[in-house]
Amino acid sequence: MQRGGRRQAGMTLMELLVVVTIVGILASIAYPAYTQFVRQTNRTDATKTMQLAAQSLERCYSVNFTYINAATTPCNIIAGNTNSPQGFYTITVAIADPQTYLLTATPLTPPQTADNSCLQFTLSSTGQQAAQDLNANDTTQLCWGSN
Repeated sequence: MQRGGRRQAGMTLMELLVVVTIVGILASIAYPAYTQFVRQTNRTDATKTMQLAAQSLERCYSVNFTYINAATTPCNIIAGNTNSPQGFYTITVAIADPQTYLLTATPLTPPQTADNSCLQFTLSSTGQQAAQDLNANDTTQLCWGSN
């Protein structure tokens, strides 16, 4: 037999508010870190696509001894602008002369459009990787993870 009143079978409003507050604080810390991680992970969509395009251009050059008209030869290289496979970036192929090309990747869709640290990626025919942030500062090491 129980003495002294009713048995408590739940949470009080104060306990619920404490739990909601703790969850809110944890979410406010975790969400920005998560979105930054997603942006960083999606950068590989640009870098991988550019490296694959560069390999295709090099194979074409080894057959034709020129990068010009690589899109119309049996090489079937992307010409002009195309989207990366996951659709986060626009890849631009610029062929300046028979021995030079420049691949450029720029963000196309969110969340990458908010990635101000890696606003533009480039890869040249010499293999030189580069990246720039919103203020045109060199962020190659951060964005490519090399050089």
